[in-house]
Amino acid sequence: MSRIEQRFAELREQNRAALIPYVTAGDPEPGATVPLMHALVAAGADLIELGVPFSDPMADGPVIQKACERALRFGTSLRDVLAMVAEFRKTDTTTPVVLMGYLNPVERMGYEAFAATAKTAGLDGLLTVDLPPEESEEVVDLLEASGIDPIFLVAPTTSDARIDHVARAARGFVYYVSLKGVTGSQTLDTSALAERLEGLRRHTGLPLGVGFGIRDAQTAAQVAQVADAVVVGSAIVRLAEEHDGDADGFARAAATVVREMRDAMDVARSPGAAATV
Repeated sequence: MSRIEQRFAELREQNRAALIPYVTAGDPEPGATVPLMHALVAAGADLIELGVPFSDPMADGPVIQKACERALRFGTSLRDVLAMVAEFRKTDTTTPVVLMGYLNPVERMGYEAFAATAKTAGLDGLLTVDLPPEESEEVVDLLEASGIDPIFLVAPTTSDARIDHVARAARGFVYYVSLKGVTGSQTLDTSALAERLEGLRRHTGLPLGVGFGIRDAQTAAQVAQVADAVVVGSAIVRLAEEHDGDADGFARAAATVVREMRDAMDVARSPGAAATV
């Protein structure tokens, strides 16, 4: 059983949804990332999604684009990000870590070299936004051989045929993009979300995580009532810019947001809680 599978099993027994904060590795500077990861776990994060800085993050809105730019000023590379995972693993052997990014850095490193280095570092999952599930067999096989879960996106516009491809290839969980558009979008219809997730569950028994549009504790709580995991990115990443390079201030602010979301999600999933979707 992978760390991701184990974590979701534990949460299922507790009737809790996973909280998965996203942060861009190397933002606001490389030395801040591992302490930030630990701070988020202490605040209630169940998994960490670590963004690999990329010069053309086509699925991301301006908040995460700027975070990538800040990280790239330091030359933060995929190998650097994997080194951060290895550093995190020295003191946290249980919290799953998923890399989220784009295929180009992995291709440049080489699939086999990436899989071997990621396994040694203690990585648990990889989500590459631009890897079509229909063309993923080579990558999926290498990842699975290294004990790393391949994770795929499903969008509101994804066809049933592609969802079936995702269901066959994916491990760990499926990431449902709740909005049409890029990260940082503002409007989330939780009633429509509940209906869409119900349909997805007819295709896969994997946990369903929801991201894009999770902007505050109230939204996180609403999504936690219908999803297995809540992924929050821009609401945390924008704090790095607001704190203007103050890594400690960013970590404290990010931990506060995560703690507020964790508490609201747990209340929403508690026995007798009123449905809000």
